[in-house]
Amino acid sequence: MAVLPLEIALVVLLLVALGVLLVSLRRRVITRRLGAFDCSARREGGRWVLGVAGFRRDDMAWYRVFGVDVGAGRTWGRREIEVVRRRSPEGSEAYAVLPDAVVVECRHREQTLELAMSEEAYTGFASWLESSPPGYRADVA
Repeated sequence: MAVLPLEIALVVLLLVALGVLLVSLRRRVITRRLGAFDCSARREGGRWVLGVAGFRRDDMAWYRVFGVDVGAGRTWGRREIEVVRRRSPEGSEAYAVLPDAVVVECRHREQTLELAMSEEAYTGFASWLESSPPGYRADVA
């Protein structure tokens, strides 16, 4: 018995809809966590990846938006992040990050890390870094 093209298209459409639903549900669960915000990330020489970040006690967890992993894709310790400067997106970066984002250039374990977030999210990020317990380094540009 041959499968009709309409049935194949329906199954494909159903699978795509299920995928979109799962990604949306995962994003909703992540963003409900305290301090979650949209944040694109790029390592030295890499490409921008859209994500959601959230603060934990002494680290910041970052999750890819389009992924199925439940755990954080990356974590950056508060002690290990140094903000070098912040700037506006340059050239084609403006198309790779969210609108009205500010790019925050950081040093993390002697490597360059760039985060793109809203101005409001940057204020929260800087406050989180500065509010570290006594004895922690808090370098914020």
